[in-house]
Amino acid sequence: MHFCEKIRNFANEKLKPCLMKAKKVLFITTEMIPYVAESPLSVKGQQLPQLIQEMGYEIRTFSPNWGIINERRNQLHEVIRLSGMNIIIDDTDHPLLIKVASLQNARMQIYFIDNDDYFTRKGIIADETGEEYHDNGERAIFYVRGVLETMKKLRWIPDIIHCHGWAAALAPLLIKRAYQDEPSFCDSKVVISISASEFKTDLGDSFQRSIPFKGISAKDISDVCTGNCTYPELAKIAIKFADGVVLESKRTPSEITTYAKSLGKPILTYQGEENYAEAYSQFYDSLMPTDE
Repeated sequence: MHFCEKIRNFANEKLKPCLMKAKKVLFITTEMIPYVAESPLSVKGQQLPQLIQEMGYEIRTFSPNWGIINERRNQLHEVIRLSGMNIIIDDTDHPLLIKVASLQNARMQIYFIDNDDYFTRKGIIADETGEEYHDNGERAIFYVRGVLETMKKLRWIPDIIHCHGWAAALAPLLIKRAYQDEPSFCDSKVVISISASEFKTDLGDSFQRSIPFKGISAKDISDVCTGNCTYPELAKIAIKFADGVVLESKRTPSEITTYAKSLGKPILTYQGEENYAEAYSQFYDSLMPTDE
């Protein structure tokens, strides 16, 4: 082989990682520090996108704009061009507002889904007495549909959509049924993180009425959820339509993990609280087509 050709081949091999298109990951989170109090869910909600971004991925991150978030202190501001549409939940129009803020230390921009009917309360899942909100199911549906509609406007096509926490758990169902022909998502692989139970009761008596939308009917969930939907049932809905499952806790209920295994879903077992990003990255890659 000619010397110049050897140099060229060597250079191409060295540059190949730089020339490869960066994978894109959309994170649909439920809680994130520093916007809400520290918990295993909120810490992972912030750390995971940051770590994945530092590994060279392009990311977009969404969170509900919970009423406990201080907009002035965290410098949230509305994105007019993305706001303005209405989302119908249980035959009622709910305006969709999109706000944005930046985590300067992490060099991350966070999009917030907002609505006065669902996200002005001074609690995430329950009021100050501990009573869980009767419309948590509606709130989760509105949040996920808000994220997906916003992503359509952004025209940013993710390779991986990672859903984290109860409020994001309906994303696999919506993506695989209602948005299955949408160019923004039709080739995306959907990952759901499952942890220990995140609420004690259920998603409320309006949940079943609020589910039907486009290609989604009650039959899509009737095999795992026949009533108001408890946390294990919500997790099973997410697993049923996801492409991969991440176990976020040692205490994940056995009936949930058994269900995931029964469907033959790829599962990433619990990785601990530190040094997990590489395992997540490899899991993402395992779900992608082999010719990419």
